Amino acid sequence: MTAISFPEARRQIVAVGRWLDGKGWAPATSGNYSVRLDDGSFAVTVSGRHKGRLGEEDVMRVSADGASLDGKKPSAETALHLAIYRLFPEAGAVLHSHSPDSVGLSRAVAGDGFTFTGHEMLKALPGNPTHDASVVLPIVDNSQDMAVIDGAITPALLAAGAPPAYLIRSHGLYGWGRDMAEAERVIEAIEFMVATERAERSFRA
Repeated sequence: MTAISFPEARRQIVAVGRWLDGKGWAPATSGNYSVRLDDGSFAVTVSGRHKGRLGEEDVMRVSADGASLDGKKPSAETALHLAIYRLFPEAGAVLHSHSPDSVGLSRAVAGDGFTFTGHEMLKALPGNPTHDASVVLPIVDNSQDMAVIDGAITPALLAAGAPPAYLIRSHGLYGWGRDMAEAERVIEAIEFMVATERAERSFRA
């Protein structure tokens, strides 16, 4: 885990918002990002802001129970970020993207997970040193109640071999890492594998 200062977290979150928007993975005002801070609080994106046009004033601080520490309004999904930090004390950053491919996969696939097998990009996931593996990306149904999503996804996240990521059906992808760089790598690797799976199916059609 890497815990950093609030000014550095703001810079990282502004930069990652521009990166994800440039990829087409943060349409409209979708997505939310967070970083664990060195004082025990968390930096998160303010609710309703376009992630490709974030300024440092669009990043706020919340306590470990989600209370605003500076009077600004966090995203309702902040609760899902904090749940990840509680489950995984080594997590230092959490990202939530909304790519068309990942959302489309979550809508097209029935059941509670999608299996990636033999992808070279599996080696980008923490703790997975080989492409010669199968990794199941958990999928959970969407809800306006974050506690419902948290309760439904937690068992899958704690299962042996689970990746540091999951999909919310018809909504988007959550991924995390020990720091922002690792969280970015997880998101990019999974988005790449999802896009590859889609391309493979189109070639076979």
